Amino acid sequence: MSEQPAKRRTDWASAWQEARAIVWRHRGYLAVGLAVMLVNRLAGLVLPATSKYLIDDVVGKHQAQLLVPLALAAGAATLVQAASSFALSQLLGVTAQRAITEMRREVEAHVMRLPVQYFDSTKSGVLISRIMTDAEGIRNLVGTGLVQLVGGLVTAGIALFVLFYLNWRLTTATILILGVFGGLMATAFTKLRPIFRDRGRINAEVTGRLGESLGGVRVVKAYVAERGEKLVFARGVNRLFRNIARTVTGVSALGAATTVIVGGIGVLMIVVGGRAIVAGQMTLGGFVMYVFFVGLVAAPLVQIASIGTQISEAFAGLDRIRELRRMATEDADDASKLALGDGLEGAIGFEDVRFAYNPGVDVLKGVSFRAPAGSTTALVGSSGSGKSTLISLVMAFNRPGAGRILVDGHDLAGLKLRDYRANLGVVLQDNFLFDGSIAENIGFSRPHATREEILGVARIAHCDEFVSQMEKGYDTVVGERGVKLSGGQRQRVAIARAILADPRILILDEATSSLDSESEALIQDGLKNLRQGRTTFVIAHRLSTIRSADQILVLEGGEIVERGTHGELLRLGGRYRQLHDKQYRFEADRFINPGEDFTPEPEPAVAPRADAAGPGRL
Repeated sequence: MSEQPAKRRTDWASAWQEARAIVWRHRGYLAVGLAVMLVNRLAGLVLPATSKYLIDDVVGKHQAQLLVPLALAAGAATLVQAASSFALSQLLGVTAQRAITEMRREVEAHVMRLPVQYFDSTKSGVLISRIMTDAEGIRNLVGTGLVQLVGGLVTAGIALFVLFYLNWRLTTATILILGVFGGLMATAFTKLRPIFRDRGRINAEVTGRLGESLGGVRVVKAYVAERGEKLVFARGVNRLFRNIARTVTGVSALGAATTVIVGGIGVLMIVVGGRAIVAGQMTLGGFVMYVFFVGLVAAPLVQIASIGTQISEAFAGLDRIRELRRMATEDADDASKLALGDGLEGAIGFEDVRFAYNPGVDVLKGVSFRAPAGSTTALVGSSGSGKSTLISLVMAFNRPGAGRILVDGHDLAGLKLRDYRANLGVVLQDNFLFDGSIAENIGFSRPHATREEILGVARIAHCDEFVSQMEKGYDTVVGERGVKLSGGQRQRVAIARAILADPRILILDEATSSLDSESEALIQDGLKNLRQGRTTFVIAHRLSTIRSADQILVLEGGEIVERGTHGELLRLGGRYRQLHDKQYRFEADRFINPGEDFTPEPEPAVAPRADAAGPGRL
């Protein structure tokens, strides 16, 4: 039972610490804003103060000579109040937007540095909500909200001093009533904050699912699943509605309580103030002035009910952002790691590497091999054998649970991640393109590449064949995820992007899977040139595409069961030979290259014994 209050205290302390840091960062603008706010509030006191002299002296004592000075004072104060209100809105409005922009930049930069496995388990819509929506709340800390709250309290303090001067008995009773109201508000805000926090979480979940539905609209329509998605979205927005309804009820209750308190103070003034006037203890002008200044005390309380709710919502957003920013980034300790510079050769080695996505269920089981600099290593095996996981480890998307990955003899875990990945070029099976032009997507790997360089690599990847048929050529916009291009066209753009990166280590994960035989033959020529002098890892189900690999690793069940060249593994007559013969029988027309003899070599009577020095089963 004691853990929850302790956790809430910790959360509040952390939220206040974060809020103080944000306020301190923008302290200059806030200080100017507070100064302008004080001028605004002091100017606002002039008109109520003149009411006493207007009633008691001008009207009561017929001192008409005071009328013009009073009018001029009230008019000047009104102009000052209007000008300061405009300046305050401009100053703090811009400051709030600047703070929101900085927060979004910082959170986005942190999110992009989180490990890949975090993105595998978190919806993109949730992260978008965290970055864009949660940051909005801080406008109430560095915008007009906090300054208005402070300004209102200052005004209330000055007004209370005047009220004590006018009638201390009535003011004491008023303060007691306001104290009760303050306690009610503190309790209400404690209850409302977790509701606001849940609202952000629910909104992120609904947004995430909506993003998935829109992104996968073709699948939704293909399976006539519109009704199902409609129901899922309806349940989500109904949850959001129920949460908002609870907050509306809470805020409305605060508003009602404010009305009751203000009304109670009004009744008190009528009774006590009326008796004071009858008894000659207060003048009529003094009573009117008292009423005005009570309004100046009550107005901040109404503001607190509104602004306090907004600040509670801001704290809820800060809670969610703080949770995100407390997550360790994948390059958190890069400062203490070895910088590669420009001298990477690209030799990769695995030493008894094990890896598991779920504890106790190894996906890779003691994998060891060497990929010399400039060599090509092909990975072959059935689905689920561990090929993609091995590539993920090479790209440092995951870290081995046991064993080591060596890069030029250095443990990958001890290298600066950014330096290492700057030497990678990747063509994945799912080729992601951004909603920009073809040229922009090719140039993504080298933002400062010239147009000539982009066109040069595009020709190597045979992009010219389809781009030349487009009206805008390489300036054609490909649409979200490249939907305006076919699968083969997207793949060629991705290959051109990898060529432009000029990497030392090249990853080809089914790089030609979406191409027809003719296009594949053309691009294989480009890829063959690209592989020269680069350490290349290839995943290919089409075994014809890896005949020239320096070594082929056959994986099954997370282990390397065979290794060798194409010819060596065929002569071995093992798992690779089975995969090859199966493809040869059923897909010969698709995979056989013109002029090549794909006749399976006869198996020897006795298969050669595999040992550590040569190819074979391991």
